[in-house]
Order: sequence, then C-alpha cells, then structure tokens
Amino acid sequence: MTSATPISDSYTGDLSGSKTPQRRTLGSATIVKLSVGPMDNNVYVVTSKATGDQLIIDAANDADTIIATLDAIGGKPALIFTTHQHHDHVQALAAVAQHTGVPTAAGRFDAPELPVTPDRLVDDGDVIEIGDLRFEAIHLVGHTPGSIALALTDTGSDGDTVHLFTGDCLFPGGIGKTWKPEDFDTLIEDVSTKLFDRFGDSTVVYPGHGKDTTLGAERASVPEWRERRW
Repeated sequence: MTSATPISDSYTGDLSGSKTPQRRTLGSATIVKLSVGPMDNNVYVVTSKATGDQLIIDAANDADTIIATLDAIGGKPALIFTTHQHHDHVQALAAVAQHTGVPTAAGRFDAPELPVTPDRLVDDGDVIEIGDLRFEAIHLVGHTPGSIALALTDTGSDGDTVHLFTGDCLFPGGIGKTWKPEDFDTLIEDVSTKLFDRFGDSTVVYPGHGKDTTLGAERASVPEWRERRW
C-alpha cells in the first residue's frame, strides 16, 4: 500500500477480505480503521475535525502500511496509544513512534512489557486530550492486567454517541480471551459494570480484531457469556 491508495468513505466496520482502510465521519472527528498483520489486527486513527490532531490506537503491525495511511489521511499525529501489552498489538510501535516523533501512552500495569517505554502511563478515569477530543480511559482487568479501553463522546445531529475502543476486552459475541477462572471473573465484571451498566445501547464498539458492534447488539448475551465462561 502507498499513500496513493484510497481510503473508503463507505464505512461498514468490516474489513474481512479487504485491506482497504475505511473512514467513518462523526460530528467532531473522523475514524479511519485499517487491518494489519497475519492476525488482522485493527488499527484506528482518530482525527479531530477542528484541529487535525490525531490519536493512533494500536500500532500493531505493518509499520509501512500505518505510515502510508497516515500520509493519506493528512492531519497531525499527536499520540500513539497501546490498548494492551500483547505482542500482536505492538510490533509496529517502535517504527511508527520513530517515524512520527510523537509520544506514546499505555495502561500503567501493562507498560513494563511494551517494546517502547510509554511517555505517559494511563490509569482508570484519566482523560487523554487530542485537539478538542477527550478520550476517557477505562481500566479493564482480565485479558491483561493493564488493558485500557478508551471512550470518546461525539456530539452529532442525533445527540451524543459514545465510541468505545476496547482492544481485546470486548468483541462481537463475547469478551476477550482469559487464561484463568479468576481472570474471566474479573473481566466479565469489569465489562459489565464499566461498559454495559454505564453506556447506552447506541454505544459503538471498535475491537482489536474483527468487526465493530454496539453495546445494544451485545447486551442481551451477557448472561450467556457468564454461564458459558468465555
């Protein structure tokens, strides 16, 4: 891919079978989603419409592809945020950070495992400001000790809509993978209380792999997730 490769403005959130980035236009921001690497990791570039400042979420793989996409979008990268420590989410982090020259950020408890020492350690409830955009950090424990989801509230013609970038903690059809019973218990509780109990059905979920979803589409299945324990 080169900077001449188009970005589709027909946003579906489904990149299966395609490496063409998609752009969603909100009231206050645009969100470009691209899929990289053999595990089809999602990378998100959120750009303030007012200022052009950008948040890059998960420089996961294929640094050249991410850099070319940034060139195609335009704007001003301001911060690279890593949702969690797993290897498939950080393989392009060093190269993208070096190319853009911008600081990096990650959850405090996953930071020691990252290939680039974060310039900012993020805790539950912290707010990351990118231009006029405000992303609230939500600490979700279980997939990793320090996973952080980010919540962006956008005001559009239909009112406020929350956009959640959940890393590998919440997907269409279930929560993220856990390896111990106690980790499942912690993650399902955090996802239930910090996401489903707090935000409305219109909330859009942007996961670390695969298609987007909404909390409304998933809410009725949470009891089933608890029962099946995955």
